[in-house]
Amino acid sequence: MDIRVLQPSDIPHVQLANITNLPENYFLKYYLYHALSWPQLSYVAVDLSYADNHPGEPPKIVGYVLAKMEEEPTDGVQHGHITSLSVMRTHRRLGLAEKLMRQSQKAMVEAFGAKYVSLHVRVSNKAALHLYRDTLQFEVDKVEEKYYADGENAYSMRKDLTFLEEPESEDEDEDEAVGEDVDIDGDVPKEKKTKKKRNVKVGRGLGVADLQEVDGRA
Repeated sequence: MDIRVLQPSDIPHVQLANITNLPENYFLKYYLYHALSWPQLSYVAVDLSYADNHPGEPPKIVGYVLAKMEEEPTDGVQHGHITSLSVMRTHRRLGLAEKLMRQSQKAMVEAFGAKYVSLHVRVSNKAALHLYRDTLQFEVDKVEEKYYADGENAYSMRKDLTFLEEPESEDEDEDEAVGEDVDIDGDVPKEKKTKKKRNVKVGRGLGVADLQEVDGRA
């Protein structure tokens, strides 16, 4: 199994994993927005053995984390945000969700100097809450009423990342426990929040054209 940076060519496979496992889905251009604007932050889990058993086919993407930096943080503090996380059911209980999250968090600090990371999760998603609160040490910041399209509330959670600014312990990897992978619910797709559109600049500094996105929380 390999954890590597998300490439634009991976997006159709990532979208498939998202549609298969989660109710919050996105257009391809929304994934492209993340991949081009913050190419260091999103990662995929790849089953390298799949290509060995299926000659002529590329390795299979079995999980992903889609992440970004908040461009205009309301609190004035540089921080990252997890937009979506999912692992295919065929590859759970391998600790992939935890590994994807930790890799993205590390990149947020190293590439952008993030002080903390935030995410949203349904209040009913007990398995995801266990992962974030007990395994990854996220804390509930507040409850956002009727955040999801079906009216369910979301916990807005955050985790301090300043500890990653310190030198890593040599035995840090050995202390990590392999837990059960779960899906987080992800941010509400902007398309579901309102039909009003706005222009979103992506690929800052990369010469990428404006894409049409719609208003909403992410």
